[in-house]
Amino acid sequence: MAKKSVAKKKAMRTSRKRGSSNSVVVDIHSHNAFINAQLTPPSRSRPLQAKTKSQAQYIAAIKSNKLTFGTGPAGTGKSYCAGAIAAEELESRRIERIIISRPAVEAGENLGFLPGNLEEKFDPYFDAFRDCLIDRLGKGVVECGIKNGRIVVSPLAYLRGKTFNDAFVVLDEAQNCTKAQLKMFLTRIGENCRVVVNGDIRQSDIGHKSGLQDAIDRLGGVEGVYVHEFSREDIVRSGLVRDIIDRYEYN
Repeated sequence: MAKKSVAKKKAMRTSRKRGSSNSVVVDIHSHNAFINAQLTPPSRSRPLQAKTKSQAQYIAAIKSNKLTFGTGPAGTGKSYCAGAIAAEELESRRIERIIISRPAVEAGENLGFLPGNLEEKFDPYFDAFRDCLIDRLGKGVVECGIKNGRIVVSPLAYLRGKTFNDAFVVLDEAQNCTKAQLKMFLTRIGENCRVVVNGDIRQSDIGHKSGLQDAIDRLGGVEGVYVHEFSREDIVRSGLVRDIIDRYEYN
């Protein structure tokens, strides 16, 4: 009887271990499935859709030229279109990095007067592109890309000496660049690189001829360079923005 009792207890312990092991496997699988679902980027089947004829021309120009200038008023989708195409290029692995930059000039202020380290100071300038990239790639992919250097956000001054290879580069608010800054930036272009330079020349904060206008005057007509100009009618942000621009610029 004693031998039977011991054998029975061993069998019960073995059964419990097996049951416990199975339940743990199910829990881990379920947890991983949940994490994967949270980090899964949007489907590639959702292509960028132009909202206006001018946007469609701008998107086509970016995809078919090495250097594209986008000028015109706020709210026309210059930054969003550039960011969305950059996301597509990175997701399809046609490039290795996205580089986003802009001059550290904003209504007479500069980064030196803002609190925090360089990354914290420049972070507000990245907000519009961050939202666009998250919309196209997913939050987890964007955060990982920033950590591993596949998405680079940098003030214009910190790009001196760099070379843009296997990259999609966006320079935003370029109306606040000087002639020397634009020359420095444009001479960074390397192999397998696509560059978009955006800005509204009429909203320059630097108080003299914009380097953006100078670059357009010099490079218009060069092979591989395209200049696209948006107008007031291309504003898609809201009707109110069109009315505000009319009052400031035409009255």
